Amino acid sequence: MTQEIKFLQGNEACLEGALKAGARFYAGYPITPSSEIAEMASQRLPAIGGVFIQMEDELGSMAALVGASMAGAKAFTATSGPGFSLMQENLGLAIMTEAPCVVINVQRSGPSTGLATKPAQADVMQARWGTHGDHAIITLCPTSVQECYDLMIYAFNFSERFRTPVIFLSDEIVGHMREKVVLRDDIPVVDRAFPQCEPNQYKPYKAGDDKVPPMAYFGSEFIFHASSSMHDETGYPNNTSQNADKVIRRLYEKIYDHRDEISITKEFETEDADVLFISFGAAARSAREAVKMLRSGSIKAGLLQINTIWPFPDEKVKRLALRAKVVLVPEMNLGQIINEVIKFSCGTPVFGINKVDSTIITPLEIVNKAKEVLQNA
Repeated sequence: MTQEIKFLQGNEACLEGALKAGARFYAGYPITPSSEIAEMASQRLPAIGGVFIQMEDELGSMAALVGASMAGAKAFTATSGPGFSLMQENLGLAIMTEAPCVVINVQRSGPSTGLATKPAQADVMQARWGTHGDHAIITLCPTSVQECYDLMIYAFNFSERFRTPVIFLSDEIVGHMREKVVLRDDIPVVDRAFPQCEPNQYKPYKAGDDKVPPMAYFGSEFIFHASSSMHDETGYPNNTSQNADKVIRRLYEKIYDHRDEISITKEFETEDADVLFISFGAAARSAREAVKMLRSGSIKAGLLQINTIWPFPDEKVKRLALRAKVVLVPEMNLGQIINEVIKFSCGTPVFGINKVDSTIITPLEIVNKAKEVLQNA
């Protein structure tokens, strides 16, 4: 294994991971606090034969990703809350046409323009339900600059493996902090499966046992139709109720049937934890420090760090919650992940630690809340 060590910003590490995964197309519109990704992509991609396009807006950016993906490129973009909102319609198009791509959302304080340079973690449910209709989505969330690099490779791998858009849900703190990063090359890079049939026999949405259809690309000898409307295996419209049921269930099951493959979590001191923290992104960094502080005071605390937010790691939450006396969920919003935790906490009391003043939740705030909960238990 060869590796290079650098001191990078989180947004810079995202780009390095994307390039390592084979990304060669970027379409986007600059927006704080993600703009460094676009700035670097505009320099790095043309230098290696890739394409960078600054679009007129985020609607066009997402549309360009779908087109580039269907033409065979590994495509990505970066945005923040307002831009992510504008991408939702064409995100639905990517889901329906099964066009692999990666959308980076470096979260900031909202609603609307909000505090453009300040952090938040309030786009969690939007990542899951932002576009309409029954659908599944994969969402990864980095907690460190190293994870910005590592998880970006996984984001592209999952996108290619399952023919789906993947949301990369960072935040302003992780995106702008600088840390040591190992540009490792031991994470295998996955490419989409190409059809093995004769071109005249190709059906672009005919799936095998894994429910993921192999994918040709526009411009190849495989000629096919892609439509945002309800379609059958040929890609042409089919509006029967039987076909709709089949298509919608397959789009959902191709991800949820493989949730164990997709789910990425990390555990810290959970084996004997009476106080279990469940957190993600920048808030999980503070929670990890809080675990050390509480254990130094003889309180058995542990952390489940969630890196794959969607599909939600419900079985992992069940297993750890059953062993704990209380569960606390630090997040920089008024409570989004906590509702998922409560669903799977098996009766263990769950408490939120919430902050929406555009500053990070500190380890001491988490420690104080944990002690308060224990005193009142």
